[in-house]
Amino acid sequence: MRVGLGGRRRRLDLGRLNGEHFAVMAGAGFDGELIGEADRRLKGRLGRLAYVWTGLRHVRGELVRTRIRVDGSDWFDGEASCVLFGNVGTITGGIPAFDDARPDDGALEVGVATAAGAVDWARTLGRMAAGRSDESPFVRITRGRKIKVRFAAPRTYELDGGARAETKRLKVRVAPGALTVCCPDD
Repeated sequence: MRVGLGGRRRRLDLGRLNGEHFAVMAGAGFDGELIGEADRRLKGRLGRLAYVWTGLRHVRGELVRTRIRVDGSDWFDGEASCVLFGNVGTITGGIPAFDDARPDDGALEVGVATAAGAVDWARTLGRMAAGRSDESPFVRITRGRKIKVRFAAPRTYELDGGARAETKRLKVRVAPGALTVCCPDD
């Protein structure tokens, strides 16, 4: 109660994807399919293992032609299996996805994965687990304030672990300092 009433205030960014806010991470493709299939019942029974189970079922997911514009410039045009937007650096299980992410820097991290198949995903996740996402040959990372994504085929997307319908377009923006939290004094 003391922290809530008198603690230090900190302003954090939010992301906004297709009109909805997210605080941690959002994604489409492999990520969206994994979240969509790891429903509440499965998560209730298996916990974090639900993500591993559904992830293993989707490692052979198809690559889809993807075009990404970041802050008005073409950044990626090619086959992709997953697109992620991060306000923080770690995904489920504490695996670092974006090594330099900060929730108060006025930008979102943007990552695209081109892994296609179990071997590619094993190599990609291994590099991520070692904290070297940007060294994977199947990952590209940048940061930006305004991102537009177009898929050649509809892809499932998710926000903060909640699955959404399929879409062929994503419009993502950062909302700098949109959330104020109370923190204990240092």
